[in-house]
Amino acid sequence: MRVFFLLSICCLASFGLQAQGVHEYLGDESVLYAETKQVNQFFRRFNGEEDTEGKRYYKGDKNYHDTQLRRKYLDMLFDNEGKGVSSKLKSEFIQQVTDKSKPVFLDFHGGEWVAEVTATFTYKGKESKALLFLKLQEEKIGSKWIFNKAYFKPFAELFDSDTTSQGNFLHPLSHELDFMNLRKVFQDNKDRLDLYTARGYQPDYLSIFLYESKNSNLKFKTINNVKFHFFQVDGWYFQLSRFNRPGYNRGWLISDLVKASPKEKELLTKYIFYEND
Repeated sequence: MRVFFLLSICCLASFGLQAQGVHEYLGDESVLYAETKQVNQFFRRFNGEEDTEGKRYYKGDKNYHDTQLRRKYLDMLFDNEGKGVSSKLKSEFIQQVTDKSKPVFLDFHGGEWVAEVTATFTYKGKESKALLFLKLQEEKIGSKWIFNKAYFKPFAELFDSDTTSQGNFLHPLSHELDFMNLRKVFQDNKDRLDLYTARGYQPDYLSIFLYESKNSNLKFKTINNVKFHFFQVDGWYFQLSRFNRPGYNRGWLISDLVKASPKEKELLTKYIFYEND
């Protein structure tokens, strides 16, 4: 299912993007200025709140949210050395978010974006990678990152039964027997208990993750990778990844871009969180 969905998503974007030199926009500016070193800086450059030397623009500055400045920076905020986003799709996206009649700006505290952290844990003596999804939660003073969801393959393998199967079920008159047949379920089918859940049941991996961590069965080792998923622009999804490489086109860049209707957004969100039926 995940392979089929991934192929479907890939078909939404054509390939063949040629890498473009950032020097067209920065002239003699150094690589230091070209690199988008922080996620917060990505927000500022996307919104036109910073110049090419990293100087901040604030409300009242003539260049604050300037359309031309944004178009220059937005073109540079893509992974222009890869082939994940076509020139046509990128241009359409930039045109929409910089439309003078209805410009679109990213809001750090506006929701609709989530962090995906890949980390290595030791579980029952073996190292395994886990995916932790975090989102910002607003507080009375400031905000904080919180665990939102999790995915861990060893847990998923415990819940891989097809809940649409008709082979195992509790008889509809079980209540007349005070559900005594539950004894057979827990004795003979304890490894496939999810067969007795609702069709399309999705286990709460985060709760299991926290439980196993609290019981010291799951131990954190290291962070492997971080990326972000954005749905703040109506009709679009993009992924933000960090690129460490020589040249100008590096740092936090848009690595994937997809046009997404509300229904496609729902499917894509389920795919990202491993919640496909």
